[in-house]
Amino acid sequence: MKKNKQTPVVPGQRRIRQLGKIFIAACLISIAGCGILTDKDQIEVQEPALEKLTSDRYPNFSDSMHFSGFLTALDQSLLYYNRLPKSRMIEFGPDQYTVGHMVESLEILQAFLEGDPPASDVNRFVRERFHVYASTANEKNQVLFTGYFEPTYRGSLIPDARFQYPLYPVPKDLVEIDLAKFSDRYQGHDRLRGRVNGNQVVPYFSRKQINEMRDFYLQAPPVAWLENRVDRFFLEIQGSGRIRTPEDEIVRIQYAGTNGNPYRAIGRYLIDNQEIAQEQMSMQAIRQWLEANPHRIDEVLHYNDSMVFFRIGVGGPFGNINVTLTPLRSMATDYRIFPKGAPGFIETRLPEIFPAVLNAPENAGNPDSWQPVSLFVMNQDTGGAIRGPGRADLFCGSDEYARFAAGHMNVRGRMYFLVMK
Repeated sequence: MKKNKQTPVVPGQRRIRQLGKIFIAACLISIAGCGILTDKDQIEVQEPALEKLTSDRYPNFSDSMHFSGFLTALDQSLLYYNRLPKSRMIEFGPDQYTVGHMVESLEILQAFLEGDPPASDVNRFVRERFHVYASTANEKNQVLFTGYFEPTYRGSLIPDARFQYPLYPVPKDLVEIDLAKFSDRYQGHDRLRGRVNGNQVVPYFSRKQINEMRDFYLQAPPVAWLENRVDRFFLEIQGSGRIRTPEDEIVRIQYAGTNGNPYRAIGRYLIDNQEIAQEQMSMQAIRQWLEANPHRIDEVLHYNDSMVFFRIGVGGPFGNINVTLTPLRSMATDYRIFPKGAPGFIETRLPEIFPAVLNAPENAGNPDSWQPVSLFVMNQDTGGAIRGPGRADLFCGSDEYARFAAGHMNVRGRMYFLVMK
């Protein structure tokens, strides 16, 4: 296959649209208040995220799952790239490659793997044909891998005495502002989300404020209702999920946006307040604590000002590049510093697949007891808590194994990205 040349470019200025004096003045003043462009976020973006490796530093490219499911995930990234202009640039740390080059990279990898090559050939093929970029966190504290999954909760499309906790869509009064249209200084930053209050744009309502507003449904008519607020909060953490209605129908609930307030982890709040020991922290531990302390649920949930909004959808679950996620092959990273849709390679740990999670050994929830694995993956999603070169979130699926693995996964490992030479 003919290769496109690697072509570094300097991004041109985006065309600036006139959004009105209200937005210009208020947005620039409200950056810190909206919790989008904090000092921490700016430092993370400025840190080098990827380092191009010499061949003598390449890892051993073996796949613990013998590439099961990987070609499905690769096809999804091809769908993504084929929707983009072929000349658009994809950044790999200090280097850039065209979308056309990324398509060729995936197609050559796809053609090779369809031949079912032996493991020894895979390692040689990658070394000969691909550049490898390592996360700069690999040699420091390593990359922290967590997991997420698509949960199923009891719910209804109509509220009643059992289903009282609403899932809101994006509110009608929420505005979204792209500051990059005003200055290249804000290229790569998240968009601001807020609301117009008189002649100012101010941060949108926090989780606590939304939950305490009796008429919020007028701005955001609920798309569905759940039977408890703990389920609702965990659905937000996962970003999407399924609802099983009283009629035994399955309704897909998809991520639609957030209120733009800063995300704060309630797990950290419980650790800092000595409610759960750090070594025992997991999603299951958080749920058990909340269910055992119903009088403190608001205190803990309202610690996180960020709130996720949803929509009813078909298909999925979808990542941030709008392609279907593949269990144990799709991962979420910081979209600001890692290449969207790119093939990756990770070294981490996963629990064994037991006949039933309930029959798993007593220590199975301890990631230190899990087996080391290496996997080829695709970078197809992101998350509000996934920030910087030292974080990655692995999509684990929708079944009981996925729930178990995602709920306990908190493992240090290494992460790499690949692109054709």
